[in-house]
Amino acid sequence: MGGAAKVEKMPQEESMRQCKQGAQHQQKHEEVPEKAEEKHEGLIEFHNSYRELFQFFCSNTTIHGAIRLVCSKKNKMKTAFWSVLFFLTFGLMYWQFGILYREYFSFPVSLNLNLNSDRLTFPAVTLCTLNPYRYSAVQKELDELDRITHQTLMDMYNYNMSVTQSDWAAQYTHKRSSRSLFHYVQRHPLRRHKRDNPAIVEENNPPVDKSDWKIGFLLCNEKSDDCFHQTYSSGVDAVREWYSFHYINILARMPSTKDLDESNFESFIYACRFNDVTCDKANYTHFHHPIYGNCYTFNDDNSSLWTSSLPGINNGLSLVVRTEQNDFIPLLSTVTGARVMVHNQNEPAFMDDGGFNIRPGIETSISMRKEMTLRLGGSYSDCTEDGKDVPVQNLYLSHYTEQVCIRSCFQLNMVKRCGCAYYFYPLPSGAEYCDYTKHIAWGYCYYKLQAEFKADILGCFRKCRKPCKMTEYHLSAGYSRWPSALSEDWVFHMLSQQNKYNITSKRNGVAKLNIFFEEWKYKTNGESPAFTVVTLLSQLGNQWSLWFGSSVLSVAELAELILDFVVITCILSFRWLRAWHETASTMSPPGGHDNTDFQSEVSGPSTPHRFTVEAVVTTLPSYNSLEQCESNRDAEMGLE
Repeated sequence: MGGAAKVEKMPQEESMRQCKQGAQHQQKHEEVPEKAEEKHEGLIEFHNSYRELFQFFCSNTTIHGAIRLVCSKKNKMKTAFWSVLFFLTFGLMYWQFGILYREYFSFPVSLNLNLNSDRLTFPAVTLCTLNPYRYSAVQKELDELDRITHQTLMDMYNYNMSVTQSDWAAQYTHKRSSRSLFHYVQRHPLRRHKRDNPAIVEENNPPVDKSDWKIGFLLCNEKSDDCFHQTYSSGVDAVREWYSFHYINILARMPSTKDLDESNFESFIYACRFNDVTCDKANYTHFHHPIYGNCYTFNDDNSSLWTSSLPGINNGLSLVVRTEQNDFIPLLSTVTGARVMVHNQNEPAFMDDGGFNIRPGIETSISMRKEMTLRLGGSYSDCTEDGKDVPVQNLYLSHYTEQVCIRSCFQLNMVKRCGCAYYFYPLPSGAEYCDYTKHIAWGYCYYKLQAEFKADILGCFRKCRKPCKMTEYHLSAGYSRWPSALSEDWVFHMLSQQNKYNITSKRNGVAKLNIFFEEWKYKTNGESPAFTVVTLLSQLGNQWSLWFGSSVLSVAELAELILDFVVITCILSFRWLRAWHETASTMSPPGGHDNTDFQSEVSGPSTPHRFTVEAVVTTLPSYNSLEQCESNRDAEMGLE
């Protein structure tokens, strides 16, 4: 009986055990929706692994082709193919992005051409006599220089040049200087040199064959231990440059340029009219140029500006000028006529750069076309608004121009290196003009510095930038004989009666000049950014749509993927660090004491085995499951 009861009891216990397992299983199923509900209700959630993140992104993104990376997991060949194609497309797209960014940061510009019609402001016009005058303040020194030059030409070329000294110069009563001009001229003699060997200098006897020789003059430093010859292939250029060098030294001794102001407007300008209105003294200013003589600037900032309402020769400036040479310096100027330059107001007239000559006996008609250039500053071009950001001091009392900056740069370097200023350029504060009576070796220093300047060793051409706003006048000239053979008699007669001058040479005596606007329109060349931020975004969007067929929201999805990746990386790193810290803390006893000796004493011959005690906590079954189990037990007992 006992055995039978035991046998009957075993199924009953087995039934109870199965009932409890079913209750626990039912409880787990009830807890899973609760956890899912808690997970669904979370404010911020992250994926548990990179794999889960990648699968979620590829399955839900709007980027074309991404879903092909996870939908064919069982076919590894397709997965590999779409992976290579996807990342290759991604690389090509970002290669195009790089090209677009490089073009954007190169700051390209677009040229805008506009034609404007308006009343045009007439430019400033500078007219020079083209010959320096024998001013009374330096007459004695000039006469002495002429005598030395004539003797030099006689020795070198066997040419006897007539010496015409003025009567009033012979009565010059100023005390003679302690050292005559001859002493300083001898320090820089004019010599002939061998073309292939500059060290060979011509002796007293001139060579028979002069084609193998060059002309130049000697320049030495203060100690005379370093010298070189400034040579020229043309004898005319050499004599003119040598004479000009000594002429500058003579002018530099004058205490003020006012001593050279011997202007006589009526003796040079026979007639002046603008828009058929006669000019007066308020319409021009005068200045002296060492080489081009007396110069007159019409329509500058010191007068009321002229405006042209109509184009054509009758609505411009008309001048009749005298071109006959009288009391001039033939060794310094070898041409006949006048020199004219058209430029903007409040800008100096650099006659060497932009001027051109007027022929005697010719009517020169110059038509102008105005053109303005507006450049973008900042990152788009290396231009300057007003020159204040250029590291060169402006020595001219005018607006900033590139030529103003370049000449100022040379003059400042001249003062710094040579200790004096070049006479052709404005005088800096605290400096004085170069004169070999005070600065013996300034000529040596000047020609050395000029060679460095032309080679841009001084850096003037790099420092001086173009202005962002420029106004230029494009000129075209036409020529005709004036006056004609039939009208020259009465024209010269009227001019002689009006200006009380006897014109000795009718062919080279006068010239006529007309300057006018060719058309009423003027051109404006402006710049605008060719690649703006809007253009960049548009081009990037085009490339994104081309390679992936996506939109801005796809970019946001990609940004979200990167953010999730960074967060998961941080979480996993934090977990790893915390696990490592806990492992390290459990391995080392608290307090940091060394228990090696204690452990060796306690440990016997046989170390006990380590064992682990696991506590299993079982959740109580629910009331329904217990009730079901109770009913099952009662049924079994009834059967018994």
